[in-house]
Amino acid sequence: MASLRLAARRFTATLSLARATTRRLSSAPGSANAFRAKLQTRPRGCSLQFAVIPSPVVTQAMAAAGADAICIDLEHGPIDYKDVQAMVASVRGSDCAPVVRVPSIEPLGVKRALDLGAEGVVFPLARTAADVERAVRTLHYPPRGDRGFGPFVAASAKGFEFAGAAAHYERNPPLCVVLIETAEAVDNIDAILAVEGVDAFQLAQFDLSTALGASGRFDRPEFLAAEKRVEEAAFARGVPLGAVALTADRAAELHARGYALTVGFDVHWLKAGVAAASGWVAD
Repeated sequence: MASLRLAARRFTATLSLARATTRRLSSAPGSANAFRAKLQTRPRGCSLQFAVIPSPVVTQAMAAAGADAICIDLEHGPIDYKDVQAMVASVRGSDCAPVVRVPSIEPLGVKRALDLGAEGVVFPLARTAADVERAVRTLHYPPRGDRGFGPFVAASAKGFEFAGAAAHYERNPPLCVVLIETAEAVDNIDAILAVEGVDAFQLAQFDLSTALGASGRFDRPEFLAAEKRVEEAAFARGVPLGAVALTADRAAELHARGYALTVGFDVHWLKAGVAAASGWVAD
């Protein structure tokens, strides 16, 4: 009996330490909660930069340059899960939240991304409110969701006690960003925006224009009508909305219209920078 009481006291002490650590980390720079606070309070909005290049040097540089969040892209490009772990680790200690775009709305990819230390997930190809509800559930442990337990790497990377993982994620839930990139999503936008647990939506112009048969033609009436419908619905609900901005003028335009999130891509910035530098010596 004495040994059982001693074991119980040790277990209680471990849980107390885990809870104290969780409280300390729940709003740390670069955490999901810290990014949420920025989304809600920054007049100029936030910057989300997609990382397609499989390099922790790139993510570290973008975080140091001031990105509020970096989305490591598993849907497009050559990144794999080993890259994800290194890229997430490369921004630890900065004020930049690492999130992962998964290839589809399914539990395995989400679980692996979060267990590698990501602060959230970007979900592609949502078409209905049921899709978004399913996405939200993959982010959370039971009873709120159906995420399996095993944050071995995340606990080490983020500094919370393994035994306190559930408490950590209860206080600091993973970020949830949903892409609006299909015609069906536009048709169902009111029901989609009503789903609880989503932090932001991104209007994915290139995907949506392609889905509407007007790839890259953002002046086409069908795209403009879809864009307007999404904007009006999101702004009416006060839901943070993002879109791609590859120039300062475009970012200013989006902010003036009410967007909270501007999006870019590492490959674009690299090419644009090298092109500019090449122009300095061109004939």
